Amino acid sequence: MSMTPHLYVALSGHGFGHLAQVAPVLNEWRRRWPEARLTLQSVLPEAVVRERIAGPLALVVGAADFGMVMVDALDANIAESLATYRDFHAEWDVRLAWQERVLREAAPSLVLADIPYLSLAAAARLDIPTLALCSLNWADILAGYCPDELDLQALRAPMLTAYHSAVAFLQPTPSMPMPDLRNARSIGPIAALGRDRRPEINRRLGLGGSETLVLMGLGGVAMRPPLEAWPELPGVRWLAPPDWSVARPDMANWAMLDDCGMLDLIRSCDVLFTKPGYGAFTEAACNGTRVLYVERDDWPEEPWLSDWLLEYGNGVKIDRRQLASGELAKPLRELLAQPAKPPVAPTGVHDAADWLDRLLAG
Repeated sequence: MSMTPHLYVALSGHGFGHLAQVAPVLNEWRRRWPEARLTLQSVLPEAVVRERIAGPLALVVGAADFGMVMVDALDANIAESLATYRDFHAEWDVRLAWQERVLREAAPSLVLADIPYLSLAAAARLDIPTLALCSLNWADILAGYCPDELDLQALRAPMLTAYHSAVAFLQPTPSMPMPDLRNARSIGPIAALGRDRRPEINRRLGLGGSETLVLMGLGGVAMRPPLEAWPELPGVRWLAPPDWSVARPDMANWAMLDDCGMLDLIRSCDVLFTKPGYGAFTEAACNGTRVLYVERDDWPEEPWLSDWLLEYGNGVKIDRRQLASGELAKPLRELLAQPAKPPVAPTGVHDAADWLDRLLAG
């Protein structure tokens, strides 16, 4: 193996949750191996990737998976997803040849996948060692949505073969169960920590300090509630994403806090208003922020995320009707009345970096 290790990361572009899982691990690994090379394959916006991952990295633009085709931030289009999986697997050899070519050119020491199975399959063909890391896998997500499809087993077979080719499939806490994976290994929660900048935020938003500040974000898939119809809640101020362009005195656009990254915002706000997702839930629980979240009950990973948040963090679930009407006074009161749980330690960051260490040290 060459003296300078080269880590190649294949990253799903299905929302920002996969980046939220990988970035803290890569930053810790980088601290240990400052000289090592890093290549990231993804279709996520470069600015978002570079904001989360410190240090130099080469970017390969290319999608090795699509996850599920989403209608919006909350709902998957199941028929379209199935059709896309059938097309993807019908063109498997062509796609595999593309991924092999890209990997051969990069010539990495190790491939880390979160969680494109095509990349794992290509690396296996080239005898490049691989490590998988994710709280879900696409074979089980597909089975969760389409348990009765006649070709389900045929679609899952190449996925499971690829996942099994990894030295280990690391499952950060909380993960969905993966009963068919023989190489699954549980590790601690993964999250990055922000800095508390609340006094400065209060000053810039003209807040007195007694308000409840709620950060709104529904993940990397576009979806905007009908905020104009929401009632004003006394003592509550909302921070909305820049592209939601909302003109209300009780709602500010977080772009005006442009030097505050997302993690600092999560750490500094009282409540994160979001949907169930690995990154959102662990970042909130590890930064000691309460979570008001919209049900997403058909997402196969959801029960394990929710159960963990309610046990180790502070959370209250609302339904779609409340999202539309903005009747959030009661759930917010409930959430703020919960005794604060201590912030969770993101021990999975070191666990995963230890795996990378061992594999790169040969």
